[in-house]
Amino acid sequence: MKKLALSLSILAALFTSCSTNDDEGTIQPVEGELTGAITTNKTIAYGNYTIKGIVTIESGVTVTFDAGSTVTANAADGVDALVVKNGGKLIMNGTATQPIVLTEQSKVAGSWGGIIMYGDAPIRGAGDTASKTSEDGLNYTYGGTNSAHNGGTLRYVRVEYAGKKITDGTSEMNAFSFYSVGSGTTLDHLVAYKGADDGFEFYGGTVSATNLISYGNFDDSFDWQDGWRGQNNSNWLAIQVGTGNFGMEIEASNNNNTYWPVIANITLKRTAGTQTEGGSSAAEYDAIQFKKEGNGEFSNVVISGYTTTGATAVRIQDVTTNTNQVNGSKIKLTNVKINDGTTQFAGAGTLNPVFPTGQFVTSTTATGASLTAGSWASVDGTNLLGN
Repeated sequence: MKKLALSLSILAALFTSCSTNDDEGTIQPVEGELTGAITTNKTIAYGNYTIKGIVTIESGVTVTFDAGSTVTANAADGVDALVVKNGGKLIMNGTATQPIVLTEQSKVAGSWGGIIMYGDAPIRGAGDTASKTSEDGLNYTYGGTNSAHNGGTLRYVRVEYAGKKITDGTSEMNAFSFYSVGSGTTLDHLVAYKGADDGFEFYGGTVSATNLISYGNFDDSFDWQDGWRGQNNSNWLAIQVGTGNFGMEIEASNNNNTYWPVIANITLKRTAGTQTEGGSSAAEYDAIQFKKEGNGEFSNVVISGYTTTGATAVRIQDVTTNTNQVNGSKIKLTNVKINDGTTQFAGAGTLNPVFPTGQFVTSTTATGASLTAGSWASVDGTNLLGN
């Protein structure tokens, strides 16, 4: 017998409308459970669901969640995650007032694996490889030639308390993990909230993302590698609270690429008292770090609060990155406003980077990310926009 993708309770909900309260005419949420491999197209009705184990959307399958739905993991049950395999599609069209929320019962960071999406868009891994094995412990292969890969639509979706360390004790999942995801995928108005690893990580691919919030994630707010090259990114907000490493950790897996991502309207804020994940002695406290040939074009950037002794707004971590990316004009930051007296840029150790004219331009008028408040950006009464 094939493993059931969904429990009987949710199967009933998939083929019927949500129940209605006849007295008030209000839609009542259904209850259900997600588990196993989903092998046929499904619409998950508005409701409250539990997720148990690694739930996979298989190739050729589309799964659609109604706005306002909640999915709750439970760390006590083992490793939970929602995984979209290459060829599968996840459609989550929440709204500003009815976001789709994926959370965890204990509200402890690192309790589950979040959303993981795989595609077959191009990557460039270390050693100029066109494919790699995922670092989330699932050991899936990612990479390909389909730049327009479409893994679905995530709109007004919030992932809370993710960043699970899985069975080997070293591999980690993020809130959102995008492995070779293509430009046909829509990522818009997403929140990564208080995870134990990165808020958002891109492993190669061509997908772009707009209106992102990374709030209180323990490692990096935004991270990428393997030659990620999204071109239409805008309105990225990182607020580091309590524990956090880099606002943005940028690398290209030691490949000197001729392309790079483009991101406009960025705000990186580190609140007072925030410590690095490994403790205050770990030097991972800069707003933006470039290493391993990382590059990119960034505009309208506001940086605040990176005032730990030795911290800087932009860190160039190694000589090769300085030679090929800084000196080669493949890193460009314009209209950059740096608050709190944070230094503009620095190199690791004795490295002394000098940006070519026009490649690093400061400003007093940059505005950074512009996002609209609402239920999608609020958790337990806390406004995640920080204003």
